[in-house]
Amino acid sequence: MTTNGGFQPVFCTIVPPHVLDKLARNEDPALSLPARRSLEHDAYQRTRRRLTTVIGAPAVAPPAGAVADQPHRTIYDAEHQQDLPGTKVREEGSEPGQDATVNRAYAGLGATFELYLKAYGRNSIDGEGLPLDASVHFGTDYDNAFWNGEQMVFGDGDNEIFLDFTIPVDVIGHELTHGVTQHTANLAYFGESGALNESVSDVFGSLIKQYSLGQSAAEADWLIGAGLLAPRVTGTALRSMKAPGTAYDDDVLGKDPQPATMDDYVHTNRDNGGVHINSGIPNHAFYLVATAIGGNAWERAGQIWYDVLTGGDLTEKARFADFATLTVKAARARYGAGDELQAVQKAWDQVGVRTL
Repeated sequence: MTTNGGFQPVFCTIVPPHVLDKLARNEDPALSLPARRSLEHDAYQRTRRRLTTVIGAPAVAPPAGAVADQPHRTIYDAEHQQDLPGTKVREEGSEPGQDATVNRAYAGLGATFELYLKAYGRNSIDGEGLPLDASVHFGTDYDNAFWNGEQMVFGDGDNEIFLDFTIPVDVIGHELTHGVTQHTANLAYFGESGALNESVSDVFGSLIKQYSLGQSAAEADWLIGAGLLAPRVTGTALRSMKAPGTAYDDDVLGKDPQPATMDDYVHTNRDNGGVHINSGIPNHAFYLVATAIGGNAWERAGQIWYDVLTGGDLTEKARFADFATLTVKAARARYGAGDELQAVQKAWDQVGVRTL
């Protein structure tokens, strides 16, 4: 269940629609055709997600014999088709095979499960041991990865702009965190609440990477999707939490449009009101909090964000100021009037979000 009166799962992709739209208009068919196919796939899956929301998705329970507080992962091969889930190729406890994509997906699901369990005591995405399913090799040159409300799906990329979407573990963590949000605050996927939805996924995606690499806040790169861009692209990742707007500046993709502060908030009707763009503002706030507190970001900074996400006070249509106010309250409740509270208050002030 969600804290806000029922499931409203959304179709969430790691690559924003505005990026694929730009690629789809490119004169080079090696770039435009995969982007167009990807947009068509996304449109189909988005419609399927809406239908599932209306008629209801089947309840999924841990299988008989599943060990409590242990992941239950199943990886499927879509074999470049669009039918999900595909052919089962690896299940929990089985040894790695020859397909590196399958192995990376399996490991990424495990890394996500471990962070939520070890850091926050959460048993899988729904808190009740939900099995973690993923399909790889989806579509032909599919330029995206997504959580469809029930499972993860990964494309192989076109090898011109994007590489295999299982390469960055934070991409896996990002998409699975949409499932956590679905089962908790259930943030509406439009405008500021949608940007918060995306930001929460970036935050915990980054924390999953940092946790798996054993990196402190000072050591982390704070990039989302590092290693995903093909060599021809002038850029380092899809997004930067440390410096929003600097992840790429490429003759094909254009320049990273993310703002770091409210002064540059982007008003647009595209991308559900700019959910992948304006997420840079709360992303940067978290980066500022985590680096000001120091140490491991998944501990105190991550705990504050997790407390807000799961605390029951965050409404579906929350705006940045609502979320910021709740982080201040959460920091004070858990850590008192110390460094953590001051870091949270200062960070939101720096990005121009007023706490109420």
